[in-house]
Amino acid sequence: MCNLYGTTDAEQLRSQLFLDLDGATWDNIVAPLGRGVYIRQGNRAQVGQWGMIPPSSKERTPKTREGRRLSTNNARRETVATAWTYRFPWARGQRCLIPAWWYQEPYWGISHSDLMTATPKSIPWHFRRADGTPWMLAGLWNEWTDPTTGEVVPSYTMLTQNCDGHPVLGLMHRPEKELPHDKQDKRSVVPIERADWDTWLHGAKEGAEALIRVPPVELLDHGPADRGKSAQLLL
Repeated sequence: MCNLYGTTDAEQLRSQLFLDLDGATWDNIVAPLGRGVYIRQGNRAQVGQWGMIPPSSKERTPKTREGRRLSTNNARRETVATAWTYRFPWARGQRCLIPAWWYQEPYWGISHSDLMTATPKSIPWHFRRADGTPWMLAGLWNEWTDPTTGEVVPSYTMLTQNCDGHPVLGLMHRPEKELPHDKQDKRSVVPIERADWDTWLHGAKEGAEALIRVPPVELLDHGPADRGKSAQLLL
């Protein structure tokens, strides 16, 4: 799961996608409930809240029926078709691409072979593309109407997938020591390659689902968020 990422600016999006952004602005570093940009059908850029607002919500901060804060910035690919927050956007094909220069995961220094903790707490770890271009991460978008004001509020979520056993991504996130290494349910975002952008945005659901796969190690340029600090080698 990802809870922080660095997005691209308007000029970079224009050079990548030739988009007319109409003076829109968004956060440079996006955290849950922050404002980020995403690309929806028709290669249209839209700015919305990172954290999808459930259709029956009474306010734009997602909450459970008991009033507790609900985390909706990540959607599990295994339940996206059935979860009440995401199932209708998924069924309608409201898929989007989320541009990011980097995204952050917590590195715990865990060997997937012995599950021994090498660090007493997590290290913020950044993932960039090895080819120097921005990520386009798979997401879903929706629009929610504020019942008080009538304002239409766009929001979006980032898909995640299981990455157990991946030599790098499998070292992220706190381990469950009581579970074997292949049942940890470590999570990763879903990068979409340029040749597949159109399929993700406009293709049939079956074609889009086939694009949900864990990236190879060679695609990843990764290291501690503060690269000036020493860090234990992953490999």
